[in-house]
Amino acid sequence: MSYTVGDGLVTLALAAGIVGYVYVTHQSRRKRLELIHQERLVAMEKGIPLPEFPLEPAGKPHGPDPNVLPIMGTVFLSLSVGAMIVLYRILDAAEHGFWVAPLPLAFLGVGLLVFHFLNRDAGR
Repeated sequence: MSYTVGDGLVTLALAAGIVGYVYVTHQSRRKRLELIHQERLVAMEKGIPLPEFPLEPAGKPHGPDPNVLPIMGTVFLSLSVGAMIVLYRILDAAEHGFWVAPLPLAFLGVGLLVFHFLNRDAGR
């Protein structure tokens, strides 16, 4: 394979974006901890008791999203049906039977949609 200068630039841009994101999140966390420390020092000087709290806020545990299954089912079904249509239209006569290759993804999408709707009706 021969790589171009554009491929190298894309790789460098992605690496720079990741490093920049990590740097910005680290700096924001450091500034937040510094602000908390200054507030505690001022409160200690004034004699105000502060409750203990974790440095990292705990995320609220939440249940699974009920919309994931129908969304994934719709995406799999639409992508596979579109791929089947494209393959049917562009393949030569000798390779015309390969248009059914995305059919397992279509069945997966239909299965996810059916499971979602049957599971939703069973909960009533």
